[in-house]
Amino acid sequence: MDSDFGIERELSHLQKLRSLYQPELPPCLQGTTVRVEFGDATTAADPSCAHIISRSFPHTYGQPLAHFLRATANVQDAQIITDHPSIRVGIVFCGRQSPGGHNVIWGLLEALKIHNPDSILLGFLGGSEGLFAQKTLQITDDVLATYKNQGGYDMLGRTKDQIRTTEQVNAALAACKALKLDGLIIVGGVTSNSDAAYLAETFAQAKCPTKVVGVPVTLNGDLKNQFVETNVGFDTICKVNSQLISNVCTDALSAEKYYYFIRLMGRKTSHVALECTLQSHPNMVILAEEVAASKLTLFDITKQACDAVQARAEQDKYHGVILLPEGLIESIPEVYALLKEIHVLLREGVSADNISSQLSPWASALFEFLPPFIRRELLLYPESDDSAQLSQIETEKLLAFLVEAEMNKRLKEGTYKGKKFNAICHFFGYQARGSLPSKFDCDYAYVLGHVCYHVLAAGLNGYMATLTNLKNPVNKWRCGAAPITAMMSVRRFGHGPGAESIGKPALHPAAVDLKGKAYKVLRQNAGKFLMDDVYRNPGPLQFDGPGADTKAVSLCVEDQDYMGRIKQLQEYLEKVRTIVKPGCSQDVLKAALSAMSSVTEILSVLSCSGNAPF
Repeated sequence: MDSDFGIERELSHLQKLRSLYQPELPPCLQGTTVRVEFGDATTAADPSCAHIISRSFPHTYGQPLAHFLRATANVQDAQIITDHPSIRVGIVFCGRQSPGGHNVIWGLLEALKIHNPDSILLGFLGGSEGLFAQKTLQITDDVLATYKNQGGYDMLGRTKDQIRTTEQVNAALAACKALKLDGLIIVGGVTSNSDAAYLAETFAQAKCPTKVVGVPVTLNGDLKNQFVETNVGFDTICKVNSQLISNVCTDALSAEKYYYFIRLMGRKTSHVALECTLQSHPNMVILAEEVAASKLTLFDITKQACDAVQARAEQDKYHGVILLPEGLIESIPEVYALLKEIHVLLREGVSADNISSQLSPWASALFEFLPPFIRRELLLYPESDDSAQLSQIETEKLLAFLVEAEMNKRLKEGTYKGKKFNAICHFFGYQARGSLPSKFDCDYAYVLGHVCYHVLAAGLNGYMATLTNLKNPVNKWRCGAAPITAMMSVRRFGHGPGAESIGKPALHPAAVDLKGKAYKVLRQNAGKFLMDDVYRNPGPLQFDGPGADTKAVSLCVEDQDYMGRIKQLQEYLEKVRTIVKPGCSQDVLKAALSAMSSVTEILSVLSCSGNAPF
């Protein structure tokens, strides 16, 4: 075992107090007896992709939903799992560190020991690299003692985020066989859980007894779909960032002479930026999804920000706070096209010094227009998925540079008569992701750990542990599991009826829904945020007292609870079957046929109307 991993660490008084916090379990997971109910077979969110996904996953596609219920629940066909032999389970951190990850391990270990004290939990040291090399740490209560309710992934560590190549998959298979694992828990985001689905399929095909279970843990908040309401870590990241943003807002209001441009983590999506805006009320946020949907150019974005600065100056306000997601740079059409050209040349081995001369004329012109610091950052070698190194590209400095140039131009031309524009730039990234997890993330991760055990006890493979109804207290959370294949789609290129689905099935980052309730709240308040300085300071993370149970605004307003609604639908269908039995009256039968005909017609139209998340 590497000496850096799993060692007892020195805790502050606050950390010690947090390590004593015992998260709550929903009623259905309390005690030693849990009832599992299997729902209908699942399908793909986009029916046009179903045949591609089913061909890629012949062993794990179309599996049923699983709902975990109280032992006393009076549900027909639900079963109690009475056999709990000792099992060996491995867990690996595959995604980037996210507050709450350690509590997934805690919840899993506790569930294992409750049902059979002889069960063993092995943590892979150093992420997926540790999995391939079979480097493990046996996790015990003593090992966990100083990591409960703590941030980071430092108990086990992480390296690469993927288990994708043939060599990597074979190494994972060999490790699980050699260690005689009954289950492998993969903790991570969109990429990691896509890999978990492929690993589960490979294991099933190879008749490997190891069952693979995914856990939705990512600070980006982009692993969202009908089964997953939010991700472990997102709540903490947004609360910590919102406090930092609100502190800057107060500073701006005090000095009254600076505009702060703040870039936030979140990869290609803007969930973190949106949630932080709803919590702290900065003057402006530019969402990547808005820019992409409206095809806004760099000039359009600059003009939008300058017009806001000028409007505020007319009210004698020369300060403000503007938020940007780190993925903004890739959502600007001409910059995205430039990046694609650069990445092709870099992968062909062209040196960074010679890139400019080999770009197309328009791309070369744009590249030379950009300030030198951005040029250097655009030339960084791309990530494994061909995206830019978003955390290294200082989009906030680029926008501040362009806004300052435009405001000086307007000042010189006389179209702007206010004070000189001054900008200060920040990137809030790593400051938040090592934070102590919020009470919500402690609870959420811990319960997901327990759910992982019950997924394995039910003999399920290729599933993701899920919790819904999360906006309510823990005692009302719904516990279940959904096949990862039911969350997959295939990227579609082009639009309209003739568009083809191309590529491998995968989980894809969910963009901010510009028709969703959270975005609607933003748009309703955007004018007030811009002009009235209604800054809001949520303060530091609260672990006790009136603010401790506060949850993300976007989680609460969206009100999803898909698993709950699926169960409600099943109850209605059961009532119909009970009422409309052979021997019922003609009137009852006619009414049922008429209603069902209308319902199926409406649902057929909806399922083919392109509502799948692309």
